[in-house]
Formats: sequence, structure tokens, C-alpha cells
Amino acid sequence: MRRLLVRAIAALLLSTTALMPAVWAQGTTGTMSLRGSMPMSCAIAVQDLGVTWNLTAGESSKTVGSVTESCNAASGYAISLSSANGGKLKSGSNEISYTVDYDSNAGSLTSQMVVQRATAQFGRKSDLKVTVPISNQHVAGDYADTITVTIAAR
Repeated sequence: MRRLLVRAIAALLLSTTALMPAVWAQGTTGTMSLRGSMPMSCAIAVQDLGVTWNLTAGESSKTVGSVTESCNAASGYAISLSSANGGKLKSGSNEISYTVDYDSNAGSLTSQMVVQRATAQFGRKSDLKVTVPISNQHVAGDYADTITVTIAAR
């Protein structure tokens, strides 16, 4: 009989503990986990100033546009500049070479120019400047080229 009484009391204690609010059944401290996710996002905004050059007089470091860069990649990103005509203004088969300067990275666009950024950046603005040498010996015509700017996470 005594065993039966002990079992009944134990069952009663267990059932009342199960019905107690969770706060009473737990310890004096607890933790909560907070989690979130940020997708990678890289974007540029290109402003073309629509510059027309005096090809006879030449131009030195003339700002032709600006690029606003934003990329949240922790390892940084790369900006690539390429020319449709290999770094030459063209009018038919006639060509005039030029050089560019993008954020103190200068050179020809005979091949792609890549500017590395080591960290994430937001709203970084850089000007694109172009230099066309002085010459009065260019063949008459309307000369053009297209520069493409691309951003990619590293």
C-alpha cells in the first residue's frame, strides 16, 4: 500500500510540474538567437557627360563622365573598363588613340583595365578622364568609341 501511495504522490508532483508555466519550469536565465541574411549586391550608376572633343587641339585629362560604385562584398570588388574599339576613336577606317584615367589608374584601353577595391564600399564616386593627343593631321570625320564599365564582386 505504501508503494502505491508513493507512486501516486510522485505522479501528482510530475503532473503539476508539467502544468506549471514555462517561466517557473526554467532556470533564471535564457538566451535567444537572432539571425538574418544579407544578399550580395553590386551596382554602378554611370553618368555620361556627352563630351565632344576638339580633336585638332587635343584634350588633356578631360572628364567625360563619372561612376558611382556600390558593392557589399566583404572581400571587395573589381571595376572593369573596356573599349569597343580597343582604345581608339574611329571614323570609318581612320583611328585616333586616346588614354584614360579612372580614379588614378591611367592607361590605354587596348585591353581591359581592371581596378581592384579591397573592401565593400557604398556610393564611391570616381571620374573617368580621357586624354586625346594634339594633332592637326587627323583625317576629317566624326570619331567615336564606347567605353563599358562593369562591376563584379571578388
